[in-house]
Amino acid sequence: MIRINITKPLHTADGTIDLRVDKEIKSGDFLTLFGKSGSGKTTLLRIIAGLEMPQSGTIIVDDVVWFDSSKRINLPPQKRNVGFVFQDYALFPNMSVRQNLEFALNDKKESKKVDEILQMMEIENLSSMKPEHLSGGQKQRVAVARTLMTNPKMLLLDEPLSALDSAMRLKLQDELHVIHKKFGITSILVSHDISEVFRLCNRVFKIALGNITDDGTPSEVFANQNLSGKFKIVGEVLSIKKSDILYVVEVLAHNEIVKVTAVKRDIQNLNIGDKILLSSKAFNPILTKI
Repeated sequence: MIRINITKPLHTADGTIDLRVDKEIKSGDFLTLFGKSGSGKTTLLRIIAGLEMPQSGTIIVDDVVWFDSSKRINLPPQKRNVGFVFQDYALFPNMSVRQNLEFALNDKKESKKVDEILQMMEIENLSSMKPEHLSGGQKQRVAVARTLMTNPKMLLLDEPLSALDSAMRLKLQDELHVIHKKFGITSILVSHDISEVFRLCNRVFKIALGNITDDGTPSEVFANQNLSGKFKIVGEVLSIKKSDILYVVEVLAHNEIVKVTAVKRDIQNLNIGDKILLSSKAFNPILTKI
């Protein structure tokens, strides 16, 4: 069990806000932190990892105090047994893939583990190559592999797949899901991709201006449960165009563009880039902003 009760001022484009989190996370959960840029998602990850310090509060993991402002306890990052995967890979450019993994070993005598992880992540053929010769997907696979070398209890993922193409992103999502199950790791992901959240996570914290405004399963947080449509698809509004008395809304859903006709009242609160739930009821499409 992870118990987080912290506060920290954040300086954002909208001014100073307070990050306030008072939540429990079950061991083995795959949790997403979802929200707009500047809402505090990455800061919360860094606080959990020990890379930033809260102004006040406590962090307790499996009855071990990682942070307690009143008792002046602040466990350093290397003692928190956390694996952190960044969007920019953070690999050592002067080291080969194998050397990057070996560097992360707690016990240099466990060199056999390097071969096991290389094989599991399907990167044995890259072991002698340096990061500059790898594709984005290969680099991210190596970054995840290096994180696993320390047997982390918790895996923190800061938008690790956002720079990859859709095919590679789907493949690595599957691999992250397998890793999460195989190692029983508590995983916390920062993501703006709702489809990724549904594929990977069993719980979502929706964060706005430093506060957790929603907490639940992806369906509970993103989908309107009062709708009884035949199908429901989460998508993103690409364009809104008027056509005679109707409007045509282009929606990106699962890498496909769907065109939906709508009346004025349906699109009054919609803007380009909004996340929506596209559903049908009695053969009529319904657009719901989420």
